[in-house]
Amino acid sequence: MKAHELKIMSTEELENELESLKENLFNQRARSILGQLEDTSLPAKIRKDIARVKTVLRTREIETEE
Repeated sequence: MKAHELKIMSTEELENELESLKENLFNQRARSILGQLEDTSLPAKIRKDIARVKTVLRTREIETEE
C-alpha cells in the first residue's frame, strides 16, 4: 500500500487496516513455521505496510496536538 493511499483514508479506516495487517502478519508467520509460505518476502512487506500506517496515524496525532 502506498503512503498517498493511506493519507486519504480516515483515522478509523487506518486503525482497521492496521489491525488487519497485524492479523495477516500473524497468519504469515504461522504459515512460515509450518513451511507453507510461498512468498518469503511477504512478511517483510507487511511489516513495512504496518510501519506506514503507524507513521500516518502518528503524524495525524501530532497535527491535532498543535
